[in-house]
Amino acid sequence: MGESGLKQNTTGVFARVIQGLAVCVIISANIACENKPIDPSTVKPDSTSARTGLLRLTPEELSRMQLELVPVAQGQLLSHREFPATVQANQNELAEVTSLIRGRVVNVHVDVGQDVKKGTRLAMLHSVDLGIAEGDYLKAGARLHEAELAYLRAKDLYENKAVSLAELQRREAAMKTARAELREANNRLQLLGVPPEEIDRLDRELTIKADMLLRAPFDGRVITRNITRGEVVETEQKLFTVANLTDVWVIGNVPEKDVRFIRKDQKVNVIVAAYPHAIFSGTITYVGDVLDPATRTMSLRVTVPNPERLLKPEMFAIVSVFAASSPDVLSVPLAAVQDGAGGKIVFVQRETGTFEARTVKLGNEEGDVVRVLEGVKASEQIVTKGSFALKSEMERHKIEPSL
Repeated sequence: MGESGLKQNTTGVFARVIQGLAVCVIISANIACENKPIDPSTVKPDSTSARTGLLRLTPEELSRMQLELVPVAQGQLLSHREFPATVQANQNELAEVTSLIRGRVVNVHVDVGQDVKKGTRLAMLHSVDLGIAEGDYLKAGARLHEAELAYLRAKDLYENKAVSLAELQRREAAMKTARAELREANNRLQLLGVPPEEIDRLDRELTIKADMLLRAPFDGRVITRNITRGEVVETEQKLFTVANLTDVWVIGNVPEKDVRFIRKDQKVNVIVAAYPHAIFSGTITYVGDVLDPATRTMSLRVTVPNPERLLKPEMFAIVSVFAASSPDVLSVPLAAVQDGAGGKIVFVQRETGTFEARTVKLGNEEGDVVRVLEGVKASEQIVTKGSFALKSEMERHKIEPSL
């Protein structure tokens, strides 16, 4: 080998040595970088926290958010429901006064708004048909009197062998027929509304008046009048409405979802627009057995004492119902509930600075609180004020709520 070949071989070996040294330097530098301390402010929450739904905050973050915590409450939750309603007259103390016979109005004795007692005269009618019925009654009475006398004579003659038994029996049958006719005429007068004292007058005086008195059926107030002097009224006309308004009915409609809060004999409050600051106490006396298929509501009736007559029929009203739940119901403030990807969530404090985003199943809202069916336990501390900020932190760190 010549001198030039020896130089080239030496140069190649030297280049390979230098290259090897460079590789060692790079590897050493990488190892040194791996052992360098990490800045905590640049590290995101680990995958374990994301999986368990835990959110950890530094003292500075806690101070900045100013979170407020309350325990999960356990106890009876008072449900409040309100239903639209109208005031109606008590149908058991309401009467539509009509005439049982066609006639002409001779006089009207009362007006709308007048208080009446049972038996008070409302109006006087003069009826030709009544006159005919009274005449038939008097005729039936006269025929009975004649038949009784004939029977007594026949009986006396029969005892003296002056008439046969057949004649006596014929007179007896005629008397019984006359009695039946008189009873029929008497019943007809009663069906026409003639009081017993007027029938007694007919028996005494034997004169026809053909006057029909319309009287109040009970103590109450005349709330409608559809009659004037001189007009001819028919049997189907409603002439007066008399109502006892010392207690009234409030009729409401309950949505299907609130039927479970209603029961018979339950005490409720009634509020009317005319007296917005007054509360009237009442009792549920009827709960509907079926729902209206069109509105999906159930009928509700509340009986309300009305001694001062403040409640008027057809007033708009609100029925306010309070119902207590079972004693072990859990509830949280509405401010603690946030919307999560999988439903409603709350933040439960596990320890100072550590919060668990937990999915919950909610029930009915009652004012500022909501019933919790699943997801939390009694006395667990949950975040109210600041829960939205925690939700934002949870989304920023991609933390999944626990179930």
